[in-house]
Amino acid sequence: MNDVPERELPPGRHRALREHLLTEIRQSEAIAPEASPKKFMSPKKNKKVWLRSGIAATALAAAAVAGVLVASPFGDQSAQAAPSKETVKMLEEIAEAAKRSPEPKLRDDQFVYIKSKVSYSSDGAREPLHVREFWESVDGRHTGMLHEPVSGHRHDRMEPELPLLEDDDYYRNLQKLPTDPVNMRDWLNRIADENSNGKPFVVVGDLIRESLMPSKQAAALYLAATEIPGVELVEDAVDASGRHGIAIAWEDDGSRQELIFDKETKKYLGEREVLTEDKPFGKKGKVLASTAVLERIVVDKAGQRP
Repeated sequence: MNDVPERELPPGRHRALREHLLTEIRQSEAIAPEASPKKFMSPKKNKKVWLRSGIAATALAAAAVAGVLVASPFGDQSAQAAPSKETVKMLEEIAEAAKRSPEPKLRDDQFVYIKSKVSYSSDGAREPLHVREFWESVDGRHTGMLHEPVSGHRHDRMEPELPLLEDDDYYRNLQKLPTDPVNMRDWLNRIADENSNGKPFVVVGDLIRESLMPSKQAAALYLAATEIPGVELVEDAVDASGRHGIAIAWEDDGSRQELIFDKETKKYLGEREVLTEDKPFGKKGKVLASTAVLERIVVDKAGQRP
């Protein structure tokens, strides 16, 4: 069978393939205990996600060639506990801080420049902590740029993928999201069912990880997160640059995803993924991935630094 170039798959197919495969990968761990975590670059803007099995790349390639999704049951979140009062209070404070943030005046031809420190697991080992720079088009229709030499990207041009998806994190796209928490909650659940394996917290992380969120939508997003089962508060979490903060976290299949915020300003700092139980590729407490946002500013051209 001939290889099918990624660009020939319908828009959104890569994202759906990736998320549905997560369940298959987790189920396979019992069969393939030698598997180690793999770093996978999502075709959509080369954003990083973490896959927990060595079979991920092979399975994804096979599914892409076939052009079909792998059917798998969604994880059941209904048994998870509702967020505690302390968690809800913190999310409300984060939402209030986001709401008070001034709304920038942006042109469609501008770019959101994000400079981060990142480190991901690959083949069972953490890669060196390194700088990642990303220029994201405000409207998603202009060519962006990625500079991350460790991953082989040296001022690579990121051509727009059209048509845009409903949950793409371009600023203009995010402005279309609900501004009240009830409608945002319903939107999260729907998008999670369609694209993120039934996991709304995954969608929350995807939206804020490497983007600029409009103030009203950000506030609604954090308030909606107060109703996600299993969301919890981590009193002390450390981002990739060593900054301590509080984390809004969610555990799934033996690992905990932590979205880290400054304790005082409630500004998003970065993200961490930690094993909460022993796995073939690591012991409980092992950090699988860590990031820290160092700069987030609007510039006029891709490749321009503040």
